[in-house]
Amino acid sequence: MQIEDITIDTEEIQLDQFLKWAGVLASGGEVKALLAERRIKRNGETESARRRKLHSGDVIEIEGMGAWRVAKG
Repeated sequence: MQIEDITIDTEEIQLDQFLKWAGVLASGGEVKALLAERRIKRNGETESARRRKLHSGDVIEIEGMGAWRVAKG
């Protein structure tokens, strides 16, 4: 699996904001639906919180879509 680095300008970012910033999902509703289906993983663990704070180095994987790493700019 290839992991794409997504650069942020802040120390942390919420999961839903990160996925929108990365252009992966268009809305918080999409994030909520994928969380309900248990398709989002953070650092290999199933994620359940849409507003989970992410930091540089965290890897988000969405089953069937890809993986992205938070990178500090």
